Amino acid sequence: MNVDALRVAAPGKVLLSGAYAVLEGATAVVIAVDRYALADPLRRGPASREVRAALGDDAAPAVDTSALYDGTAKLGLGSSAAVLVASIGARLAASGADLARSATRASIAQTARRAHAEAQSGGSGVDVAASVWGGILAYSMARGEGAVRALAIPPGLHIDAVWSGTSARTTELRARVATLDRATHAARMRELGDASAAAVAAFGGRDIAGILRAGQATRIALTALGRDARAAIVPPAFAELAELAEAEGAAFYPSGAGGGDVGIYLGTRPPSTDLLRRYTALGMRPLSIAIDTKGIHRTM
Repeated sequence: MNVDALRVAAPGKVLLSGAYAVLEGATAVVIAVDRYALADPLRRGPASREVRAALGDDAAPAVDTSALYDGTAKLGLGSSAAVLVASIGARLAASGADLARSATRASIAQTARRAHAEAQSGGSGVDVAASVWGGILAYSMARGEGAVRALAIPPGLHIDAVWSGTSARTTELRARVATLDRATHAARMRELGDASAAAVAAFGGRDIAGILRAGQATRIALTALGRDARAAIVPPAFAELAELAEAEGAAFYPSGAGGGDVGIYLGTRPPSTDLLRRYTALGMRPLSIAIDTKGIHRTM
């Protein structure tokens, strides 16, 4: 592939477990998805805050983010991290770097993690990890830098993502959670961390029933956190869908910090006709996604 045809793709993500608690040291489960930010180093474009933090005053590549948006609304698939990773990767690839090398990826992850945290006044870096490495990962902050371990989807587990039609403001939700008193905050983080630890163990053991229980426990913990923080982390429509899914032996809950953008369905079979009809009645629609296994990569 020559540089005239070069673009760099970085995948988005859905977070299955560990929201909020990953900031307190818990291990999260994140999946990279085949919705990409596409950076073109031969064209110049506006730089996001995150890209400016990484590249400074250097010209930023043009980035196509259309796959991570619904019109002008973010889908909630980690677009800011994907744009950042693609931009850094495009700069390196244009100078001859091999994006498939682990050392190159580790360097991108470190630069992107620091720039993302600087631009957003914190954050775990889990979105960055998914965009760099791809696949399904167990992720922890590991003394602030981030550590990843590859997991696998057990045969028979069905994962769907659902778009609510509205974007959530993660920074506002985090700000509300930060107002909790110390004891309440610790209790809620412990519940979310325990649910995520159970998810990591269940994926490692290819235990589908355990994965579904961990998903249901995540929903319960997010609901309690939202109640105490007086934040709509699990909006009423998501709570209704969770009840329907759990009655069918499945799990449904917000991806990541919640707030009403992307919902995750986990089950041993696709969502039932009743559940799909309820999606439509609530103004939601399934997102067409699959697991990305490449991470950051060059593409035509």
